[in-house]
Amino acid sequence: MKSFAFLFLPLVIALGSLQGGEPPVLEIKNKSSFQMASNGRNPFWPIGFKPTAQMLSPRADNAGPAVPLTAFLLTSITLDQGTHFAIINGKTIQEDQEFSLKSGSQNYQIKLKSIEDGRVILVCRDQEIIVPLRRK
Repeated sequence: MKSFAFLFLPLVIALGSLQGGEPPVLEIKNKSSFQMASNGRNPFWPIGFKPTAQMLSPRADNAGPAVPLTAFLLTSITLDQGTHFAIINGKTIQEDQEFSLKSGSQNYQIKLKSIEDGRVILVCRDQEIIVPLRRK
């Protein structure tokens, strides 16, 4: 009896497809699209992925070479009620404080513009550099 059911079922499916004729044509009413905001997180990045530091507003009139983005290591941020601190390259720095950075043969004067949750914004020669917090 079971073998009869296995033989009979494909026959019923084949007869049903012969009688159906042409499949119906589907009309698309709304075509979907995707527009990502310029400051949004890319949805195709893996979960937990953090982009590397990026430069904002580069200008051609800056004298000298640009600061290498790999020169900064942000390891900690403290957002207290009155003051904000960040540890960059092992130094504790407050907002609006200036510090020097030696990279190779170049010396850079850098100002810590602002400390935000998860990142800091540095200014060097009228260039803003966003450095994300290093998370393990």
